[in-house]
Amino acid sequence: MTMNEAARKIAAVAPAEQHYREAPNNIEAEQALLGAILMNNDAYYRVSDFLKPTHLYEPLHRKIFEVAGDIIRMGKIANPVTVKTFLPADEKVGDITVSQYLASLVTGAVTIINAEDYGRAIYDLAIRRALITIGEDVVNIAYDAPLDMPPQAQIEDTERRLFELAENGRYDGGFQAFNDAVALAIDMAAVAKERDGGLSGISTGIHSLDSKMGGLQRSDLIVLAGRPGMGKTSLATNIAYNIAAAYEGEVQSDGSMKAKNGGVVGFYSLEMSSEQLATRIISEQTEVSSSKIRRGDINDADFEKLVACSMMMQKVPLFIDQTGGISIAQLSARARRLKRQRGLDVLVVDYVQLMTGSGKSNENRVQEITQITTGLKALGKELNVPIIALSQLSRAVESREDKRPQLSDLRESGSIEQDADVVLFVFREEYYVKNMEPRDIHDPKYPEWEALFDKVKGTADVIIAKQRHGPTGTVKLAFQSEFTRFADLADPSFTQYEEH
Repeated sequence: MTMNEAARKIAAVAPAEQHYREAPNNIEAEQALLGAILMNNDAYYRVSDFLKPTHLYEPLHRKIFEVAGDIIRMGKIANPVTVKTFLPADEKVGDITVSQYLASLVTGAVTIINAEDYGRAIYDLAIRRALITIGEDVVNIAYDAPLDMPPQAQIEDTERRLFELAENGRYDGGFQAFNDAVALAIDMAAVAKERDGGLSGISTGIHSLDSKMGGLQRSDLIVLAGRPGMGKTSLATNIAYNIAAAYEGEVQSDGSMKAKNGGVVGFYSLEMSSEQLATRIISEQTEVSSSKIRRGDINDADFEKLVACSMMMQKVPLFIDQTGGISIAQLSARARRLKRQRGLDVLVVDYVQLMTGSGKSNENRVQEITQITTGLKALGKELNVPIIALSQLSRAVESREDKRPQLSDLRESGSIEQDADVVLFVFREEYYVKNMEPRDIHDPKYPEWEALFDKVKGTADVIIAKQRHGPTGTVKLAFQSEFTRFADLADPSFTQYEEH
């Protein structure tokens, strides 16, 4: 019996007898690939990085590919004799035995040179079958209209499945061999060596912060918390713009773009509109007060600065979503879409307490926040990007004499502390000292207050309260409130320090 006759036996149904559309497949291509592998085991390594047993259509072919792969990875020879030991001896393929079928695969084998082409064809057909399955599920669920999956939830679930399919046909992560993890760690070190600043993560653009954190690490959930007025949104916008402005793309071998420096940033602004956010960034870059920009109280020179800055900013890969009250499922779906269409290297969420969960309406707020932070952590791992999530602190800070935030101030927010890889607190002593100013300038305590205010004016502390991969501690930064800008204290543009 020839190999093509065997294929017809496996297909089982002759074309004339078919009354339905068969899922896309190519039995002959599967046979040709398996024959090449059994004849020359090197063919396996040409396809093993992208082709899995589940990608083959015929169940027997899946088993043969899996067994052959196991044998080859053990350093042994996979051929019809060694493979048949692990297959059912009494199984028939048409009117021939499995042993005879394996021999026929080798007889009709293609050369090893063609193995990868056949593997790609088989893989593409598997992706088409997966697309059909997703499409069928969309239609059937839409017809059934189950109560536990409203249309919006179905759209989000479909987007998730399509994204997973786009990401190299990945369905489940599964276990990763330790030697693969070691290779990734070495690759990360090599990238850090080549990247500006020698950081393993993405630079925030603030050197003193980078030196403590090593940049923003991929898949990390970084919680940036503080009381109102501390400047957490300002710090987040500063970091987001610094990363986007430093973006340098590098074309990969597959034609895709990868960030060599900086990155593509997605910014969820649940509190402010995109115009307000843009005004902050323009103010920071041009050193024209944001309040003056809003009032239109600017001269011709300032206006020219704004126009020049806006022209430059048009090329910056910073994308803003200003939808209020967005759910974690909606946020995840939009982030996947952004990564698929434009790329994505960093995600910022301002802020967690303004989001809604995707669960039932009778859940309490602590459970909802827990669901949100768990979802953000999972999304960071799935997209392999750092997520900066801003968070409010409890009012307990205000009742203490020492206003510096502590991790315990996050406890009311469920699992924020547990899920976060890094917790940063923004603390500006200037804010509290300013409110303590004696009303009377002749008050004996006024000189003492004035000396303290001069000491803390224009400064801010970023407290690293938790960091899985590095040390905790405090980073002292400069802060110009009129431009909402954070920077290293050594920044020469901060002339106000020369006046005191």
